[in-house]
Amino acid sequence: MKQTPCEFMKWNGLPVIRKEIANSMINNFGLTQKDTAKKLGVTPAAICQYVSKKRGKIEIIDENILREITASAKYIIHNGENSVIKETCRICRIMRNEGIFSFFCNKCKNE
Repeated sequence: MKQTPCEFMKWNGLPVIRKEIANSMINNFGLTQKDTAKKLGVTPAAICQYVSKKRGKIEIIDENILREITASAKYIIHNGENSVIKETCRICRIMRNEGIFSFFCNKCKNE
């Protein structure tokens, strides 16, 4: 059976987004892996895997997207775990619009 777009995003897209936000929190804002995990609502082990590139293997090199990811990281740091979903979806839409995730389902159409 073919993988649905939602399955692809669960296994490939979401880890990339989380990895990039985590890296921004650590590298741009000086958070520890433990603090980053708490802010994102994931385990410290997950952050370790993002940092060591065992999860989220797609590399984002587009400077505009990286700026938006940094903005999301800052927003999550200041607004807490409740803002993670909103910012993750925002980054996903930006990445889809730029063709990084080239397909989407009707539930995820641009608003």
